[in-house]
Formats: sequence, structure tokens, C-alpha cells
Amino acid sequence: MKEKTRKLLLRKRNIRKLKWGVAGCGWYAEHTFLPTLQTIKRSEIISIYGGNIKRAGYIANRFNAERGYDNYDEFIQSDIGAVYVSSRNSDHAWQVIKAAEAGKHVLCEKPLAINSREAQQMVDACKRNDVQLAVNYVYRFHPLVAKAKELIDKKVIGKIVSISTNFNIDFAPNDNFRFNKQLSGGGALRDLGTHMIDLLRYFGGNIETIMGNIDNVIYKSEVDDFANGIVKFNASGYGYFNVSYNAKKQFNRIEIIGYNGCLSIDNMVGRKNESSKLTIQLSGEAVKAFRKKANNQSILLKSVQKSFLKNSIPKVTGNDGLVNLQLMERLERNES
Repeated sequence: MKEKTRKLLLRKRNIRKLKWGVAGCGWYAEHTFLPTLQTIKRSEIISIYGGNIKRAGYIANRFNAERGYDNYDEFIQSDIGAVYVSSRNSDHAWQVIKAAEAGKHVLCEKPLAINSREAQQMVDACKRNDVQLAVNYVYRFHPLVAKAKELIDKKVIGKIVSISTNFNIDFAPNDNFRFNKQLSGGGALRDLGTHMIDLLRYFGGNIETIMGNIDNVIYKSEVDDFANGIVKFNASGYGYFNVSYNAKKQFNRIEIIGYNGCLSIDNMVGRKNESSKLTIQLSGEAVKAFRKKANNQSILLKSVQKSFLKNSIPKVTGNDGLVNLQLMERLERNES
């Protein structure tokens, strides 16, 4: 065997893989996260945890994991280097903290926790144990969102005047944990609003004040089916978002208005693997439009996996999840 070929084979054998454990056997984990994770190079699904051992075993078998667990301590001690926490919101804190104490990197679903006190404890535990904590804010990773961010940062559209984001779906009350306030922390605001607040911060920077409304416009349950908010950015103008569980038809779009131009992103929020459209209108120039189809979860996972393997800070951190949760709490308390 030639020396060059031998070195190439040795290099291939030494490629490091990230061994994943998944805590939570819900719909998103089964139908989006795990199928996507299977396509990511240098990743391996090892362990599945769930409250029901039959369900955990079924998911493990479906995705060729080594074993399913209903004991979290046994699960966290399995041969894994990273954990995706996809359980009920009320379980995020203790599961993330135990994973951190076991030396595992963590990708946690949003919202990060039930409250900011728990979120702070999670961030502190990961820092104390020298592991990374990322949050699954997938919309930041769409290529058209990244392009819009680039145009903003390069001052192409000038100083930001206003940003609006909308995320409306139809989700009638049922036995899903999201309609149990003790398990979810809240409804449309906690579930969808956290994404929109994250995008407002991503585009506009730090938020100085927030005010708005939380209501049940159509569906009556323990949690809100509608929320909106107005924010003031520290460095520029204003942002607006509205989210709801009560719209059978909707326009979910992002609009960014600057002094020298404006941007809009259509067919991206609330959509999966569809062709989205970025429209750019600059003063004195013709309108430009770009379309892009992308798998946000796949792009996020590649980025997160790279940071976990290098033990470097991910693009969306636990602190982002903490700040977004603090802003939602201020809105809930009607504190600007």
C-alpha cells in the first residue's frame, strides 16, 4: 500500500463522531429532529430517553439507536457526548443540569425553561462543567435570514426603523402538554413568540423595552392563544411581533425597514423545506428577489455539532435562551 493511501485511510479512521442521546420522544423529535440527525455526517444516535419505556424502545429501534431508557440517570451515563433535550418545558432544567454535570454538551428545545431562574441555573451549570449549551432556534439558520442579517450589518438598508415578525398557526386545545400551564409555562407566546423575539434580537440587537398583550381571542384554555409585543432596540428603532394558535389562514412574514431600504422574507416562518423568498428594495435601485429552499434544522445541527466537537461557543447560546425568556416574562408581567 502506498504511503499516501495509508495516511488517507488512517485519517478516515480517526474522524471523530459525536454520539448523541435524545431526551424526549415527542412528535418533533420523531418526525423532524431524529430524521435530520441521521443525515448529519460525523453524528451517531446512541440512546433515547422517555417516560414510557415502550415508546423510548420504539423510537430507539426506529432510528437504530443502541437502547431506549426510562431512567434518566442510566441514559445520561450511556456512551454519549451530547444530549438533545426535547422533553416538556417543565423538564428542561433538571435534564440539562444533569447532562452538564455528567460532562455532556446540550442542545435544548425552546423555550429554554419554565422561568428565567431555572434558565440561569442551566446556563451556570453548563459553564461550571465546561460544556456547551445551545438552543434550537432554527430560524436564525435559514440562508435568507443570514443574508438579511448580513445586509443589516453592512448598513446596506441604513439605520433600522422597524422590524416586524409574525408566526400564526391553528392549534386547537387538546391533551398536548403545551395547554397545561404548569408543564409549558404558557401558550402561543412561550411556544411561538420565543422564536419571534429571538429573530428581533438577531436582526435588531439588544432590546431596551417590551410591552404588549396576551389574550385568548378564539380558543379558551389554561394558556394564551394570542400574543403581541412592541420592543425598542437599544441601538435603533422598534420591533413588533404577533403570534397565535387561532389562525387557519395567515401571512407569516418578516419585514425590516431601514432608512435607505427595506427587506421582506416570505414563506419561511412556520414552513418546512419550502421555497422562501427574500425581497430587497433599496433607494434608487430596482427591486431584487431571491428564493431559497433550506432545511433549517439540518443547518443548525451542522453548526451545533461543529461547536460541540471543538468545545467552542455555539452560534445560539444558552444565554440567548435566557434573555428571550426574561423578555417574555417582562411582557407577561406587563413590565416595559
